[in-house]
Amino acid sequence: MHIRILGAGAGGGLPQWNCGCANCEVARSGVIPSMTQSSVAVSGDGSRWLLLNASPDIRLQMQQTPELHPTGLRKSPLSAAIVTNGDVDHVAGLLTLREKTAFDLYATPATQSVLSANPIFGVLDRDLVTRRDLRLEEPFAPVSGLTVTAYAVPGKVPLYLEDDGFDTAPRTRETSEQTIGLRIESAAGVFHYLPGCADLPAWLCARLEDADLLLFDGTVWSDEEMPRSGTGKKTGARMGHLAMSGPDGSLVRLAHLKGRRIYIHVNNTNPALLPNGPERATIASEGWELAQDGMEITL
Repeated sequence: MHIRILGAGAGGGLPQWNCGCANCEVARSGVIPSMTQSSVAVSGDGSRWLLLNASPDIRLQMQQTPELHPTGLRKSPLSAAIVTNGDVDHVAGLLTLREKTAFDLYATPATQSVLSANPIFGVLDRDLVTRRDLRLEEPFAPVSGLTVTAYAVPGKVPLYLEDDGFDTAPRTRETSEQTIGLRIESAAGVFHYLPGCADLPAWLCARLEDADLLLFDGTVWSDEEMPRSGTGKKTGARMGHLAMSGPDGSLVRLAHLKGRRIYIHVNNTNPALLPNGPERATIASEGWELAQDGMEITL
């Protein structure tokens, strides 16, 4: 199985266009790598590729990935795409994929309804882009050599779908088809992809035990990170993301896993981005890595 990290950042990437926080400034100066918004490409044979989430940066990401370059006139190695929720940073890139090339677009019925309700996504020619409902817990093969099983994980509806009465709990941790994880299996191993996850109940921790590779939500280091830094008012939990640190954070809850573990969808405020900081040392000591744009992984 071939896996390419197209983008490792959370919404807005690193640096964010309007942010002068410490991390964005050092990224602008080249001290730490910049990151585009999270997308991943995976292939079972190195020829036909499956896109996991279509970030707003997808054109640049594909340009920087030779495996995804056209193989002929209007002919692409991209065979299918899956979006794990309706967040802007996961669906906006679909608008870039409107250039009259066929592929299958998989999403849960809940997310498909979000796309169908917004007429702008009608630019995806339905005679070429086949929208396929992704059913939870039903394995399917979107490209040769890969079997995908989607499952619900704790999360919330996209920000733009929140109503005026939206509260912080438990609706930010609802387990429904609004937010899903993916189990991707080939003859070489098992890969789990969860770029957004608001909680790690015992059943989910157990489900991840078969992962030879886990790409997991690394949005924030601490729940109060954004309010504390002055970059926003919302906590990680309010945004539907579990912190890395703390007694219920992913470092503790997933310490039992044996496979390779990589944080993805990392927010520009996360202090673990600093290579010489204590937070990076902590995640390294626990066996975790941070995703970077262009990272190549083979199972």
